[in-house]
Amino acid sequence: MAERVYCLYRVSTAKQVDHDEQNQADIPMQRKACREFAERMGWTIVREEQETGVSGYKVSAADRDKLQLIKEHAEKGKFDILLVFMFDRLGRKSDETPFVVEWFAKKGIKVWSVNEGEQRFESHTDRLTNYIRFWQADGESQKTSIRTKTALGQMVQEGRFRGGTPPYGYHLEKSGIINKRKHEVNKLT
Repeated sequence: MAERVYCLYRVSTAKQVDHDEQNQADIPMQRKACREFAERMGWTIVREEQETGVSGYKVSAADRDKLQLIKEHAEKGKFDILLVFMFDRLGRKSDETPFVVEWFAKKGIKVWSVNEGEQRFESHTDRLTNYIRFWQADGESQKTSIRTKTALGQMVQEGRFRGGTPPYGYHLEKSGIINKRKHEVNKLT
């Protein structure tokens, strides 16, 4: 019998989400990659969950409803493998996520990534590799935050609008310019 797979897809911001024909939030790249990987492995996907606009760095695993649901189903033996696009989809907290992954392994659930393979816990080296993986993901989140703050600070120094509510005394007007995403750009006046 084919192994039963749960897939978890996650993106940190709503801007990273596409919408399907029914205008439902979708994460197609992760979904497609996981489906193709499971098919190649001869596995059967029995459930897919997605977290849209959920930071794996800022939001604790305990506060992520979909991850908690998957853990409940693991306790009940409803699946054999948890498959993600990359392990950082499970989270980016170096002091938490390695233990979430190990929790699944202790419940007999294999944890796989399309891009990184299976995360094992058979040796001390496996545990160290697991910790290092999420320590790196944590660091990437911190670097992204620094880059974002730097870019926004530069926009302010250049007198450019950063988005959101216009400052007091200003308003937004349509500019007639269309951006790459086919949206009209507003200008601050």
